[in-house]
Amino acid sequence: MKEIVSEIKSQIWILGSIVGLMWLVEVLDVSVFHYQLDTWGILPRQAIGLRGILFAPFLHVNYAHLSANTVPFLILGWLIMSQSIANFVIVSIICAVVGGFGTWLFGATGLHIGASGVVFGYIGYLLALYYFDRRLSSGLIALFVGFSYGSVLWGIFPSLPGISWEGHLFGFLGGILAAKLVPKS
Repeated sequence: MKEIVSEIKSQIWILGSIVGLMWLVEVLDVSVFHYQLDTWGILPRQAIGLRGILFAPFLHVNYAHLSANTVPFLILGWLIMSQSIANFVIVSIICAVVGGFGTWLFGATGLHIGASGVVFGYIGYLLALYYFDRRLSSGLIALFVGFSYGSVLWGIFPSLPGISWEGHLFGFLGGILAAKLVPKS
């Protein structure tokens, strides 16, 4: 029982730290740097824009944008982390790198920022995992994710100006790739 409680505390600490860092970066960006940190996002097909693959998930247009990413990041991230912390780390890296690099290669001109590419990656991972491992628990999670987040999948298609559908699409594809590659625990 102590091990389970310790594991849950670790999961809360990790997710809370990541989200806390996102919020701290946004507060600093707004109040100290006057939105200049956002320039560290992904700039498609520009060498300087490659740094955005690392930084874009921590940068947001405003508090509303960050709020919209926070809750699904926590819920979906915890669903992945409940498998293992190592899976969460590996899936997050694959989603961020595939999503970021795909956006850098194929994204519309302009700045791409936000954690939604990683969030879409988590959706792709959790939906595809059952296909690759055929466990009942993965199937139940896929059903939950499909019912809870299925409607947002329209976000992988071009829609409103200023929305990085490319980040959503490539993040989602990164999640599917992670479901194939990440060891099943």
